[in-house]
Amino acid sequence: MSKTIAYIGIGANLGDARETVTQAIDLLDRLPQTSLIKRSSLFRTAPVDAEGDDYVNAVAQIRTELLPHDLLLALLDLEQQFGRMRPYINAPRTLDLDILLFGDQHIDSPSLTVPHPRMTMRAFVLIPLLQLDPLLHIPGQGPAHQFVPRVSDQAISVIS
Repeated sequence: MSKTIAYIGIGANLGDARETVTQAIDLLDRLPQTSLIKRSSLFRTAPVDAEGDDYVNAVAQIRTELLPHDLLLALLDLEQQFGRMRPYINAPRTLDLDILLFGDQHIDSPSLTVPHPRMTMRAFVLIPLLQLDPLLHIPGQGPAHQFVPRVSDQAISVIS
């Protein structure tokens, strides 16, 4: 089985969000057939199209032998371990884990879309991604940095 580089978006705004995001990053490194390559700084951002407290966000770069849908199931399991509930769309979250990129694959299934469909519209995704790889290319869309002007009105600050 070949190893794939994937990028995981991580966010939380309920409970001790900073600790939750830090723990989630550590747990990504413990997923079967997966290792953490590097992580971005932690960022504080206001909710986008949502309500509640500010979010703590980060992006992790991983190397995995898991298939995309198996990785998604593992991420959903981690969310459940942190008490994730989905009472309505964009509800506040104890933990949110999204597959942003999975190698250069395009995936469009009922349960998973990669590249993540809103990643180019969110500072809390683009800025941490570019911190990890300033030359990152989004399959089918081009260089990630070209989308930064679209999110320049979204407040984002490094917290660690």
